[in-house]
Amino acid sequence: MKLVPLGDRVVLKQLVAEETTKSGIVLPGQAKEKPQQAEVVAVGPGGVIDGKEVKMEVKVGDKVIYSKYAGTEVKLDGEEFIIVKQSDVVAVVED
Repeated sequence: MKLVPLGDRVVLKQLVAEETTKSGIVLPGQAKEKPQQAEVVAVGPGGVIDGKEVKMEVKVGDKVIYSKYAGTEVKLDGEEFIIVKQSDVVAVVED
C-alpha cells in the first residue's frame, strides 16, 4: 500500500531523533523531543484549494521542518507517517 495525498497535502516520514545531546548526554526514550524534521515521501497535486491557486513547492525527497503540532499521524505497514498541509511546512533544509 502507499499513501497518495490529496490537494495541498504532503506525506512526511520523521527523521530519527538524536539520542545524545550536543554535550554527550544520552537521552532515554521518553525524554527525547519529537523531531520536527522530516523527509517528504509523497506530495499532493495542489490545484485550487478554498478558491486560491496552490502550487506545490516541496517535492519527494526534500528534507523539511514542519510546525510542531501540525498534521495527522498515520501508521501504514508498520511505518509511521505524518500528513500535513503544505502551509504547515515552514522550511526546506538544504545541504
